[in-house]
Amino acid sequence: MLIITLCGVIDSTIFPTVTASQLPSTQHISAGLARILFGPHAERIHEPWRHLFNGPRFTFQEGLSPQERTALSYERLHTINAAVPDPLALASDIESLTAMHEWAGVVDAGMATIASIHWNLHIGSLLDHDPGERDLYPYARMHTVGTFLCTELDHGNDAASLETTATFDPETSGFILDTPTPGACKWMPNTSGTGGAKNAVVAARLLVNDVDHGVFLFLTPLTDSAGHHYPGVEVRPLPQTASAPVDHCATYFHNVRLPFNAMLQGEHGRLSRDGSFTSTLGNPRKRFLQSIRRVHAGKLCMSAYSLGVTRHALAVAMRHSHRRLTSGMTTGRKVSLIEHRSHHAPLLSAIATTYAATLLHRDVVQRWTSGAESEHEETERFAAVAKAWITWQARAVMTECRERCGAQGLLLSNGIAYQLAANEGTVTAEGDNRVIWVKAAGEMLMGGFTPTSPSTVPAADRSLEDSRCLQALLEDIERIWHGRARSRLRNGRRGDPLARWNGTVTPALQLVEAHIHRLAAEALLRGAGTASDSQVQAVLGQLHRLFALRQVKAHSGDLLAAGHVTSAHIHQLPDAEEDLIESLAPYALSLTDGFAALDGVMGDHPMLGAPAPATEMTPA
Repeated sequence: MLIITLCGVIDSTIFPTVTASQLPSTQHISAGLARILFGPHAERIHEPWRHLFNGPRFTFQEGLSPQERTALSYERLHTINAAVPDPLALASDIESLTAMHEWAGVVDAGMATIASIHWNLHIGSLLDHDPGERDLYPYARMHTVGTFLCTELDHGNDAASLETTATFDPETSGFILDTPTPGACKWMPNTSGTGGAKNAVVAARLLVNDVDHGVFLFLTPLTDSAGHHYPGVEVRPLPQTASAPVDHCATYFHNVRLPFNAMLQGEHGRLSRDGSFTSTLGNPRKRFLQSIRRVHAGKLCMSAYSLGVTRHALAVAMRHSHRRLTSGMTTGRKVSLIEHRSHHAPLLSAIATTYAATLLHRDVVQRWTSGAESEHEETERFAAVAKAWITWQARAVMTECRERCGAQGLLLSNGIAYQLAANEGTVTAEGDNRVIWVKAAGEMLMGGFTPTSPSTVPAADRSLEDSRCLQALLEDIERIWHGRARSRLRNGRRGDPLARWNGTVTPALQLVEAHIHRLAAEALLRGAGTASDSQVQAVLGQLHRLFALRQVKAHSGDLLAAGHVTSAHIHQLPDAEEDLIESLAPYALSLTDGFAALDGVMGDHPMLGAPAPATEMTPA
């Protein structure tokens, strides 16, 4: 495990100081919540990144063009590299790597994107393939920036069918890298001259004596230190995107010659200098998936980015709602926005979702780093499904935050709109969310998932105030959709696989959604159980109930029809949700202070330029 000490100075603790607007009875809650969210090793894993990104070198700069913002992101990449004692080890430390994403995206979404490509996809791929075979010193000193070229204009989610070729040359024992068709151009990696010297890891078909051995990775120099592209490398800048400002390009290779050691080899595929090929995997698709394993780790990084910017957006929206005054219900009386149910109810629901998503991500990372090799396929599916759900939820939550801040939420300098737009990239990066879920749905229906046994508690004896009963209802929802999807699959049209799957996919996707929602609720409830303080435990328990109730409410018709709840429960649902909102409202600021947001960054947001007035509501 890599232990990071950035800049030689670490803040005394990750747990936030209590703001002036917090009442004495809630002062300790934010610290207790932070301990649950960031875990027992927060000071080693998260706090160094908080310290680094909270500094003036990462302050938002107004008025930059997209090109200037991209250049700044590359400059900041060097700052990160200089602050890390062992930059190469960072690529192998998934906990620290994902933690970096949680804090980097808050200050510079483009930098976070470039850093993810450099450390996870590029250096990570090099380390995963015979790491002792090549000199990595240029990366350790950031003399060279790494990028990753896999998808093509005509091959995105079907990247295993990509067309770029790396033809073995028996005379030199090297390779000739070529883009055979316009649709085979690599689309849309960061391959411009901005950032100085760049190397790429390029996914290409290995051709030996006209035999296609499948897709492997090839280390390919792109630009020199002055940013000039090497002969045979053609790069065309793409139009500006709506997401993070990165130098996206279309990249073509015209008979670029590579040395023998350019091929990233491993047990999944080895080539000798005489052209003899061996592999422990007979299936070319499996070889491809093994070659790009770092894309799976990238899903953890994308989720981490989304979680970090979502927590920050909520912290901004919550502080704004305590500062901003508006009309009350009587003439001449002013109240803070947070006092209105129409304002705090959606924010509290968003907070519940964000706590659940954060703790779900902790579970995924823990399983990734400590799970058995025999469970790796299941863990990869868990990470993929979680990535899709978390990035989608981030979009919804940040949109809510943006709206709750009104016109000020549109300013990039206020820390929401810029990150919200950049989050769209995470929905597509490292696997398109919908495609990820379709794949997971098929695997779950074909034996990769077994529903839990039904609860023996009669419906009439279930209580919407009991977290265990709510979890059982989430399991019921999961079971309902699994049964429907299985039935559709069994009874689908024979002889037409596409038509059969089309008739199954809708309930199958509902199964995936129900499954990950149940796991997120489970993670939140487990987090509540680990709290040592009774008040923190109670608040987290209420968050869990709110999160679970919203899912139960969305599927109440199915639950009633299946006999899992009674009509009395249906009538109770609206009041149960309202009661939870009312109970949680006094702790709204404590809940977002538990996110340990970057205070220096928060202070730079124009709409948070002065201390918030003491308008915290009194706990019931």
